[in-house]
Amino acid sequence: MQYLPVFLDLRDRPVLLAGGGAVAARKLQALLRAGARVRVVAPAIDAAVVAQATPAGVELWRRAFEPADVDGAWLVIAATDDAAVNAAVAAAAGARGIWVNVVDDGAASSCLMPAIIDRSPVIVAVGTGGASPTLARRVRAAIEAALPERLGALAALAGRWRERARRALPDSAARRRFWEQVFDGAIGRRVAAGAAGDELMPAAIASAAAAGPTAPASGEVWLIGAGPGDPELLTLRALQLLQRADVVLYDRLVPEAIVERARRDAERVFVGKESGRHRTTQEHINGLLLEYAGRGLRVARLKGGDPFVFGRGGEEIAVLARAGIPVTVVPGITAALGAAASTGLSLTQRHVAQAVCFVTVMGEAAEALDWRALATPLQTVVFYMGVAELARITGRLCAHGAPPERPAMLVERATLPGQRVICGNLSDIAARGAAAGIAAPALLIVGDAARPARRAEIFAVVGLADGGNTGRDDSV
Repeated sequence: MQYLPVFLDLRDRPVLLAGGGAVAARKLQALLRAGARVRVVAPAIDAAVVAQATPAGVELWRRAFEPADVDGAWLVIAATDDAAVNAAVAAAAGARGIWVNVVDDGAASSCLMPAIIDRSPVIVAVGTGGASPTLARRVRAAIEAALPERLGALAALAGRWRERARRALPDSAARRRFWEQVFDGAIGRRVAAGAAGDELMPAAIASAAAAGPTAPASGEVWLIGAGPGDPELLTLRALQLLQRADVVLYDRLVPEAIVERARRDAERVFVGKESGRHRTTQEHINGLLLEYAGRGLRVARLKGGDPFVFGRGGEEIAVLARAGIPVTVVPGITAALGAAASTGLSLTQRHVAQAVCFVTVMGEAAEALDWRALATPLQTVVFYMGVAELARITGRLCAHGAPPERPAMLVERATLPGQRVICGNLSDIAARGAAAGIAAPALLIVGDAARPARRAEIFAVVGLADGGNTGRDDSV
């Protein structure tokens, strides 16, 4: 570790800022937010600096820098566009043992200014040792997107009640469990929604104190949609909960790259099922959810796509509700939407499809499907889990009125690097799929919106050469 990260308390501390241009204006803004008493020295000072300085009482010295200017400063920042001046500022500060930051010059600096994520009083700083400020800003953006907007309000709540909780809960383990329940439970959700949350704290502290230090933690389950496969398509909420889960139960359709986004020490349990050879029954999965949550653990039930689109999430909620276990559902991008985006297919293309229908031919309910309705024109029908039944699906559609030339498309491993697209029509898509060795997970998409020419129109509009398809695209 080249640098030791520290946070400086600059409230009412003197800071010298050498420079009066755009870069200095940005540094001044950060210093004022930290409560520093700033004096600016530069021969010319931009209006952007003056606009901040005037209401804040900043001293403006409109002249060239002199070494004595650093006297009495706690921190010195050199933000001029003249390398010689910056070097003189650094030398003067260094001679007096004062921390100095020279913008975009790590070698001349004794301290660096990180990229900052401000959720006051929570502050996150990102640095690259001066190697790449641009990369630091990109990392900051990624972290900022993952942090709840009102994280600072939650920290402020904890600060207001910390001492009272410490007195009521002298046992450190019990106190830690209490704060985890505050952050993850009803109080945390209330603060996230914009309320203060203080009105619930006295009862929460009293309840935790009455329960005693050996009281088991309250378990809960999060049904999380993992999306179609690409880890970049995880929702922010899904990522946040994965980082908090004690146990992760994941499906066959969830790639390892997504499972690895879970907390490092979380237990990972594979509960995948496959058509015709169920490695794990739904009853066994239900039992695991009850067992882990009953032990007071936070359980992430990670499902491919969306939990409520052929994901049996409703059945799992019912089981957990009967046991009195809290459940949170986090929606995910279902496979049909991921496939549409990655192949340039508009599922409800104007004048072509007035409706979209998601169908599965798995299970007993498949026999009761209204095939005549599915065969009607002006709609897009997406068949999930139908690779093994391609000939039967296309045959039934044609038998109930769909023309054999109606466009059809197979999308294998949608959104993943190995994605493949096979285009044809109802008369030949089953044969094309078999010849190409298409295997699950794959979708069959039927309708005029799947016509290659229409997809090409979408590609042209969004500037894609091949619709993001990294595999094969056999088009009629």
